[in-house]
Amino acid sequence: MAGVSAALAAARNGASVALVQDRSVLGGNASSEVKMHIVGADCHRGRPGARESGIIEELRLDDAFRNPQRCFSLWDLLLYEKVQAEPNITLLLDTTCIGCVFDKSTQTITSAKLLSNSTEEILEVTGRFFADCSGDSRLGLEAGADYRMGREGQEEHGESLAQLMPDSQTLGSSILVTAREHPEPQPFHCPEWVRRFRKEDLRHRPIHSYEYGFWWAEWGGQFDTIKDNATIRHELLRISLGLWDYVKNSGDHPGAENWALDWVGVIPGKRESRRLLGTYILTQEDVLEGRIFPDAVAYGGWAIDLHPPSGIDVPDERPCTATMGNSLYTIPFRALHSRNVANLLFAGRNISATHVAFASTRVMATCAVMGQAIGTAAALASAKDLTLADFDAPGEHLSLLQQQLLKDDAYIPTLVNDDATDKARDAKALCASSSAEGYPPHFVTDGITRDLVAERLGEWADGNPHHWRSIMLPARLDLELESPEEISEIHLTFDSGFQRELTLSPSDHLTCQTIRGAQPELVRAYRIYADGKLLLSESENYLRKRVHRLAKPVQTNRVSIEVLETHGVPEARIFEVRLY
Repeated sequence: MAGVSAALAAARNGASVALVQDRSVLGGNASSEVKMHIVGADCHRGRPGARESGIIEELRLDDAFRNPQRCFSLWDLLLYEKVQAEPNITLLLDTTCIGCVFDKSTQTITSAKLLSNSTEEILEVTGRFFADCSGDSRLGLEAGADYRMGREGQEEHGESLAQLMPDSQTLGSSILVTAREHPEPQPFHCPEWVRRFRKEDLRHRPIHSYEYGFWWAEWGGQFDTIKDNATIRHELLRISLGLWDYVKNSGDHPGAENWALDWVGVIPGKRESRRLLGTYILTQEDVLEGRIFPDAVAYGGWAIDLHPPSGIDVPDERPCTATMGNSLYTIPFRALHSRNVANLLFAGRNISATHVAFASTRVMATCAVMGQAIGTAAALASAKDLTLADFDAPGEHLSLLQQQLLKDDAYIPTLVNDDATDKARDAKALCASSSAEGYPPHFVTDGITRDLVAERLGEWADGNPHHWRSIMLPARLDLELESPEEISEIHLTFDSGFQRELTLSPSDHLTCQTIRGAQPELVRAYRIYADGKLLLSESENYLRKRVHRLAKPVQTNRVSIEVLETHGVPEARIFEVRLY
């Protein structure tokens, strides 16, 4: 998800992009090949209101609306469609990085060497900037980028959750399975080569449902999760099928009589391998104290979620130990590019973080917002002839990056819209046909695109909503400018229900807490006027962020948005209006 988000962000901001993926589908652990649901800073509603916006929200909303049946192949196709729809992206599937050309004089990668077995070709892709979102950091390795693999000791970064002494172990991997219930009993004839489990082996790993399992069937962190991946895969298959044999044939789960497997993963869902090193290394203190960095370009909020490397081989240990900070934390740009390869960016589980901090940043929604950040940075650096280091410190260039991310509906805690080219910020009057108490129309230009009313966001959260809400429908919002302005682009940001979780999952328990369809708070039908003249109308919106680029600019001093219908709630809700 980091790579897809990076590619989309870079392409949409004008860069020419080659997206290289070593599998046949996009999405990594979120794809149909692994079927891990995407989680992030909202921690399964533990931090309501913290859900990620931007590209990952667009993808989740699109999937919920178009894929209510929870088909992972349709999710694969959605990602494929989004990437293929961008004329600036060249997609290279089933293509692996096998090397690169590195210029020692400039400390830069000049090209990547790629192998496409399906077309029997070796390719060379040149570029100014390269992003390693591969998880295993293959390009970074080939370029000689500094990296770390394994667990630091407590003294290295002063981390109380770290091991007393450093070692080479990592979090392990899992192979997931899904099952479905039938009208009649379904036998399971177990292969001879699987592992055998008893109830006492699973005292810290209870089985509560059968349709989706088992994330805690983890193994392999005691080995090299890259070099030993074939061994790890075979053992994980033995473990996953052995657990299903226990469910079906032990007699401890009579409720599973009519259940049968309908899918078994064959690709390990890998949690950890190499971590590339930037000029800053994110640590336990940064995560738990909710650090706000001056060069923040993304954020996280998942707990520090540490697992025993040997996983299911240590039945006396719990499968995870989660340490939750009291607030969101930010991720600095300095942790997203290499300290010794000048044009190498990275996002995903391989960012510059300690093993302890990584245990929070590794989840896929957090990886996705980091991907959007580096894709945007690469595009801006290309367009403005900048280096990556130009974004490291406060100043004009960093502000340019942060403000572009906000414009593209990413969220960076404590930052607000400060875009001098947004004409809506200078509106002299905002009025509405009706406004609910506490939700005035001026909220649409206050620069904040989510409500900050929930606990566990951070001390910086003001406890206020930040959207206009009408009393009834239809409803109208008017922005009057100081003088007539030429408008060619109108941005609208709607409410998509950040108090809920939103993710595609085979888990029935998780899915029942989401809405598989258009989110009820979203505005469905609306019209936009300039000085009372209709500019455009929309009747089937189901996205949070909409950008309308007019075929011909208009000169106006009043822009009006008329909300006709939502997908469920009886009032209009708008977080932001921007005019360009």
